[in-house]
Amino acid sequence: MARVLFINAGSEGHINPTIGVVQKLISRGEEVVYFTIEAFRERIEKTGATVRTLDGQQFIKAFISGGRNYLPERINGLLHTTDIVIPSVLEQIEGEQFDYIIHDSMFGCGRLLAQILQLPAINSCTSFAQTKESFDKMLEQQSKNILPEVGKEITDKYQSLTARCTEKYEVEIGSPYEVFCNPAPLTIVYTTREFQPFGEKFDQSFKFVGPSISTRSDQENFDLTAIQKKRPIYISLGTVFNHAIDFYKLCFEAFRNTDHTVVMSIGEKVQMSDLGEIPKNFIVKNYLPQTEVLKYTKLFITHGGMNSTHEGLYYGVPLIVIPQSADQPIIAEQVANIGAGITLTMQGLTANQLREAADHVLNDSSFQIAVSNIKESFQKSGGYQQAVDEIFKFISQYDK
Repeated sequence: MARVLFINAGSEGHINPTIGVVQKLISRGEEVVYFTIEAFRERIEKTGATVRTLDGQQFIKAFISGGRNYLPERINGLLHTTDIVIPSVLEQIEGEQFDYIIHDSMFGCGRLLAQILQLPAINSCTSFAQTKESFDKMLEQQSKNILPEVGKEITDKYQSLTARCTEKYEVEIGSPYEVFCNPAPLTIVYTTREFQPFGEKFDQSFKFVGPSISTRSDQENFDLTAIQKKRPIYISLGTVFNHAIDFYKLCFEAFRNTDHTVVMSIGEKVQMSDLGEIPKNFIVKNYLPQTEVLKYTKLFITHGGMNSTHEGLYYGVPLIVIPQSADQPIIAEQVANIGAGITLTMQGLTANQLREAADHVLNDSSFQIAVSNIKESFQKSGGYQQAVDEIFKFISQYDK
């Protein structure tokens, strides 16, 4: 039995794919100590892992202090989080021994902790993977939009933060790519090469295991018999960018006088009373067991988060993607590229456009054919079980 240190201070989208991985590691005899924020304690504890927490508010405060307008500022923000994450982790594991570390690809200073603790490292990548070449190209493109004097200020800050971090923790930071993507000798990517943009560009240190979808043990009761024979349209904007009362009302207008049954999840930030009269063909809840609902869904209108996109395609549902933020525009573009759905823009969207888009996707058989192909590739890929197989294969080379 090995002891595993898991570092993941991220959001829902960074946590959920790791649930099945942790459960499977524990079932195969590993002991997992999982660092995350308090909000995810209960979910991780249900896997059997020991949970230790990082200060989520301090983490976010440090991250956004770098600036939010440009990618180089977000890189600086991640460097600011080193003083929240590293001392906390080192203090809480003092005197303990671990055999290897699994860290999130973006949040949690994983690469730096692997250096400090001198542990074999595995990178857990819940978004599309990046090679150094593709990341550097993206960074160069985005930096062109920054005024020279602002760019110099951001660069000077980066150099001062990396120098300070190197001196304080005796680590090496070779590039912004290392800060943002936390590369490791093994990277587990929770998608397939078929869905990954330029999937052929990645070497064998990247293992594309497909979506890691496991049953959520904290699902609220929802009577699925109400939708099993109706094949509804399902609408959800995820767990972060879902305070969208005007959009939910627009959906009412789009589908009120249609033959569609519509199931809509509005999240915890919106009160049902904010929505006014709910049409009779709508079922609206603050929370829904998404993977269960998707098994009966004919169309998924989504924000295009990686988890939601994977889950929709895994269950063979065509998508209308309305990206809100972060990497969602890139995911939306990839959905359109493979023919599994279409993309709409929230700004200026009308009820007629949404209804017509839904009719188009539902009535054009090419979407269902493309979705069936990617569904097959997802379901064959192995998910969290394949991830754990790859982890064990990798770690075996370190056995004495």
